[in-house]
Amino acid sequence: MVDRGLTHVALPVTDLERSLAFYERYAAMKVVHERVDPASGSRVAWISDGTRPFVIVLIETPTVDNPLVPIAHLGVGCESRAEIDRLAAEAHGEGRPVWGPTDSPPPVGYWLMISDPDHHTLELSFGQEVGLTVERAG
Repeated sequence: MVDRGLTHVALPVTDLERSLAFYERYAAMKVVHERVDPASGSRVAWISDGTRPFVIVLIETPTVDNPLVPIAHLGVGCESRAEIDRLAAEAHGEGRPVWGPTDSPPPVGYWLMISDPDHHTLELSFGQEVGLTVERAG
């Protein structure tokens, strides 16, 4: 994999372990790098789903003052509508804020938004056609 183009998005989090568990459960992302930043003393983890050279950088901070809230969000494509329904049920069971699932016309598809532990918004979708749209444009 080559580092070209968009490589990462960085998010502040208040509890790195709690956030790592959330993104592993809901976005199938795993830690690919972890360290303590020598300048700030903050714990930092890079997480990836391994499908492309892209990571979310989670940086542990005392507070999160400006979380990604709808309409700002991270988007993850899922394998099926059933997977989205399963994750929606799990999120509801945990008492997380959840929007959807919603079935929208192309190119949006079937989607769900879930709030992470610091109120950043994660969108899960099926049939969103991002890959197809980029391929056609290229």
